[in-house]
Amino acid sequence: MKVEDIKSVYFIGAGGIGMSALVRYFLLKKIAVAGYDRKATPLTDAMLKEGADLHFEDNPDLISEAFRDKETTLVVYTPAIPKDHKELNYFRERDFEIKKRAQVLGILTQSMKGLCVAGTHGKTTTTTMIAHLLMQTPKKCSAFMGGISKNYGTNYLFSDESDYVVVEADEFDRSFHWLSPYISVVTATDPDHLDIYGTYDAYLESFREYSHLIQPGGTLIVHTGLAFRPNLQAGVKQLSYSLTTGDFHADNIRMGGGEITFDFISIFGNIEGIRLGVPVEVNIENGIAAMAVAQLCGATDDMIRKGMETFKGVDRRFDIRIKSDKLVLLSDYAHHPEEVRRCAESLRGVFNGRKITAIFQPHLYTRTRDLYKDFARSLSVFDEVILTEIYPAREEPIPGVTSEIIYDNMRPDMEKQIIDSADILTFVEKHDFDVLVILGAGNLDDKVPQIAEILKHRM
Repeated sequence: MKVEDIKSVYFIGAGGIGMSALVRYFLLKKIAVAGYDRKATPLTDAMLKEGADLHFEDNPDLISEAFRDKETTLVVYTPAIPKDHKELNYFRERDFEIKKRAQVLGILTQSMKGLCVAGTHGKTTTTTMIAHLLMQTPKKCSAFMGGISKNYGTNYLFSDESDYVVVEADEFDRSFHWLSPYISVVTATDPDHLDIYGTYDAYLESFREYSHLIQPGGTLIVHTGLAFRPNLQAGVKQLSYSLTTGDFHADNIRMGGGEITFDFISIFGNIEGIRLGVPVEVNIENGIAAMAVAQLCGATDDMIRKGMETFKGVDRRFDIRIKSDKLVLLSDYAHHPEEVRRCAESLRGVFNGRKITAIFQPHLYTRTRDLYKDFARSLSVFDEVILTEIYPAREEPIPGVTSEIIYDNMRPDMEKQIIDSADILTFVEKHDFDVLVILGAGNLDDKVPQIAEILKHRM
């Protein structure tokens, strides 16, 4: 199927954060969009209002007639969809053109200049920062982001004037191997998704394969502390970044009064007095990578300085809901031990001397099995931790793998307990907090608005 032949696109798993960005892309292209997701959410509600025809029951009879022509309908699905899904098999049995989300993004990065961010953590914030910085430039950009940008209220940006497309390069299911980056950042390669890769060496090899996909004439910007060795094509330049060393880094970092400022040191020209719009320490490194990409794309010092100062962040990424001298509430998507540790240390830096409580919902049985000791060490940085049961997502339970194996390896002298996620609201009602963070990539974040309402009554 040629792109110009597509008259309609059917999404299976339309409500995912990555899939929904593609939904919005095709809607803005004035192409008919329909699809399935297992439940309604605020995101699917928004897409319905934008023109997508979505339903929430796996039933081929609900596929409307406009999406039953295999010559003009593209079917897009997410790897999280089970093999016995009725609607997906309806299209397979009739030889429809069926592609994974990553394959569709790959087609777009072949026809545009793909600015891709890969890595175990930090990629959503860095991707969204890059997009916001380029939106300060005359050409702007299109962007497929892995979270809802607080600046724009969406996970997709569109510009018909720009040849730049910003993409979050996801290593799950080797999805990023479909991309053809023009510039890529690799933020981290800590072990993850070992249910897919089997070993850490295989995981690192996947990043090596990904680096080979960068187009000749392009650039790889890699964190100085990473374990993998890039395999670059001829004509691809490799640059480095980190907090304090590399081709791009920070100097003269000042923290205090709820603000972070620093000087950006770059081989393309230093920029003094960068002020973070979301002043947490982890965003210094994210910002360094984003500013490096922006410089390569022609952004001026003033555009970069303005973009960094006005960046409002991403939903569920160090997302502060309440902030006062008496009480702080925030949520964070951290679901890997390194992300949890960095969140804890950032909170220590911003709210030094205050008691920090984390309510953490582990994500996936396999990730818990493989990394439970690392989770325990990272969670032990907090003053108090409440664990809930594991959020299974796409997985079936594994015997012996529960939140207790994390609990048993945490500091014995710290405040900790395990409770059912259904009892979280009752727990919050009965306890006092100084700084409270809701952590994880599961569904616990759905309760954050209710938690905020409970805590606001104490202000």
